[in-house]
Amino acid sequence: MDKWTCMICGYEYDPAAGDPDGNIPPDTAFEDLPDAWVCPLCGAGKDQFEKTP
Repeated sequence: MDKWTCMICGYEYDPAAGDPDGNIPPDTAFEDLPDAWVCPLCGAGKDQFEKTP
């Protein structure tokens, strides 16, 4: 699965790790995150993330 990086603060969402603090289990693809999910560091929405090359 692809990793995604927040364009605001540089946080990298790694699907293998999920987002434990946001109750997102490991192996959750970025596309499967809830629409209301936000960056755990800066609060940016999913639309502020880009796929990490």
